[in-house]
Amino acid sequence: MSLNTTLCYLEQDGKYLMLHRIKKQQDVNHEKWIGVGGKFEQDESPDECILREVQEETGVTLTDYRCRGVLTFVAAPWETEYIYLYTATGWRGTLLDADACREGVLAWVAKEKVTQLPIWPGDRIFLALLAQDAPFFSLKFVYDGDRLVYAAQDGRPLPLPDENL
Repeated sequence: MSLNTTLCYLEQDGKYLMLHRIKKQQDVNHEKWIGVGGKFEQDESPDECILREVQEETGVTLTDYRCRGVLTFVAAPWETEYIYLYTATGWRGTLLDADACREGVLAWVAKEKVTQLPIWPGDRIFLALLAQDAPFFSLKFVYDGDRLVYAAQDGRPLPLPDENL
């Protein structure tokens, strides 16, 4: 089985809007910091999913966003997840209070400090690609627990990050 999801990093003033996933116990991302997003609903496109999920989790409606790549996330015993990765620089509305999100706590974090937070090791790889404004990419990450054991970009193996936990 597999799961289709979206993930978005809202950007403003050199910061990303990050979600500290602390509210759900049965969560592959529990205690990690990630962008916002979630699972596809029946018959949704990736764009429809990211628009709905960002609105639900943050209270804002995206007006300027783009799909940057597709991530394949393999971490037993969880389902393989295909994640459509987005960034956004425009939205309308007012952000929810930091604690109002049902998934965790929202916080603006300076881009250069994101990798100092508890994140998935593979996130360092795609965050570097986002920082480089890389063209559309496909990444695959295979984990044993929280340890990244395999990474590939566009079908070619990558060296694992030094910060691999």
